[in-house]
Amino acid sequence: MLKKFFIIFVVIFILLTIVVSIMALKYKAFTYSIIQEVKLEEKFYTAEDFGIETIKSNTDFDNDGIDDYTDILQGARIEAENKPNYRSAYYSGGYPPDDEGVCTDVIWRALKNAGYILKDMVDEDIKNNVSLYPRVDGKPDPNIDFRRVPNLIVYFKRNHISLTIDLTQIAEWQPGDIVVFSNDHVGIISDKRNERGVPYIIHNAAQPRREEDGLEFYNENWKEISYHFRLKDLNS
Repeated sequence: MLKKFFIIFVVIFILLTIVVSIMALKYKAFTYSIIQEVKLEEKFYTAEDFGIETIKSNTDFDNDGIDDYTDILQGARIEAENKPNYRSAYYSGGYPPDDEGVCTDVIWRALKNAGYILKDMVDEDIKNNVSLYPRVDGKPDPNIDFRRVPNLIVYFKRNHISLTIDLTQIAEWQPGDIVVFSNDHVGIISDKRNERGVPYIIHNAAQPRREEDGLEFYNENWKEISYHFRLKDLNS
């Protein structure tokens, strides 16, 4: 009997430890984002300050006179300024209202600003290669597939450019790039940089400031960076 109680106690203790650890990480990340919010006058840098050439796409897919990578950056920044409420839900038709969203909504909205309909692109790739998408589990659902990070990882790995996840290679991180954390969070790379040349990130984790100097902090204290993508230049 005592052995049974001891085992139960150990299991409960382990579970509590895990829960407390997760809560501590979330609290640390949230506290960091609050600090970023109040640093309204912080100085930021640009690629030029570090002798880094900003890569421009040779493609202007929507023919608006702005290259794709800049269009994606601007689309992400519009999303950051709109600051939609963080709400994870299932929507008929796939798209949430303009004032709602999660991290993946930053991505399709940013690409839409460059003329790309990410939903159609992902749905088509899943339709033709369903076995390559484990998260789909053989049952495609256009109402949600393009808003799931595991599906975006497969799509971008298959169809676009995979790059370094080493933040010390600051020249390799360019505006409009896509970064994935621990296979379950995603954001867009900003053209702003901190004093070490590491770029800011534009994302939605329900934090007060949606464009922030957070790549290093989140990578070290919340979720490790797992992927780094760039949209394929159609005219390269």
